[in-house]
Amino acid sequence: MHDPSSSLSLAAALDHGPADRRIAILRQIGAGGSISEAARSVGVSYKAAWQALDTLTNLAGVPLVERVVGGAGGGGAELTAAGRALLDAAAAMDAARADVLARLSGQAPVAARLALRTSMRNQWPCVVEALQAQGPLVRVQLRGADAAALQLVARITRESAELLGLAPGLPVLALAKATAVQVQPMTGAPATAHENWWPARVTRVARGDGGDEVAAQLDAGVHMVGFAQAASGLRARTRVLLRVPASALALAVVS
Repeated sequence: MHDPSSSLSLAAALDHGPADRRIAILRQIGAGGSISEAARSVGVSYKAAWQALDTLTNLAGVPLVERVVGGAGGGGAELTAAGRALLDAAAAMDAARADVLARLSGQAPVAARLALRTSMRNQWPCVVEALQAQGPLVRVQLRGADAAALQLVARITRESAELLGLAPGLPVLALAKATAVQVQPMTGAPATAHENWWPARVTRVARGDGGDEVAAQLDAGVHMVGFAQAASGLRARTRVLLRVPASALALAVVS
């Protein structure tokens, strides 16, 4: 019989670090044989627990949990061989990570941010200021950790907020693809009343048929890369406005 752990992608499943609660949910399922009990133990909703399992399964490439039918409790769930292998790997990585962070001491937060591999060029260390439930979504208000003047707003699902353990004061990394950052010439006074609108000054322009790639320094002191319409006419030192839709911001917990 084929062992599902033989094709388990440990690197993909564990590449996002131990900061969210997905591995904890998997561990509790292994201990108690129940997804609902695992959700209660970790402190997330049943729906969030299933989202965690779906994400881990997609990353791992093989089933990590299987349903058990019957029994005194009417059935439950148990880990597959791949699920147990993933937990063993996670424990080993946690131990190694703790050793590295202990040796790095004050450099640990920077090292953790550098270890995050992503195609998103816009990355900003932030701190969660406030959370506001909006139906199935959560509005996350952020302020820059390294540049206190930067203010951002992200909108993510309730389940994602639960799995990340978001709370005021939590350090996070906000990320956005360059293609999600909209750049336009500044006309008149800079907009201040809208979410994720920032005045900036262009530092570099790479022109292209599909749009002009623009690098700019925000008045808040951080750098950002985005796109303006093709043949925008923007040049270095031009004043511009940059905008990122709140739904286009991704959040990562790296500490």
